[in-house]
Amino acid sequence: MKNKAVSLIQFAFKARKVVLGDALIPSIQKTTAKLVLISTKCGQNRKKKLKDKCTFYNVPWLEVEPELFDQISHRSFNSLAICEDGFAKAIMEEMKG
Repeated sequence: MKNKAVSLIQFAFKARKVVLGDALIPSIQKTTAKLVLISTKCGQNRKKKLKDKCTFYNVPWLEVEPELFDQISHRSFNSLAICEDGFAKAIMEEMKG
């Protein structure tokens, strides 16, 4: 289940349909983000801010285990946005199982 989600996220990275870091909140506000993934180890303030923005702008979000992010890339990050509908829908289906 998780392996297919990881593969889909990696494909999204290669297709340049992933937003990280400082560009994450503006992508939610512009609604270019179609799905936001937040690590459970993300800080409480950041987590609350991301969830509030997603709720306000009607962007779906999922809270995932940090191990998922470790499998995606060697880079360290706690949250990301998928900016393409097809990837977002497929990842949500895989994550919800």
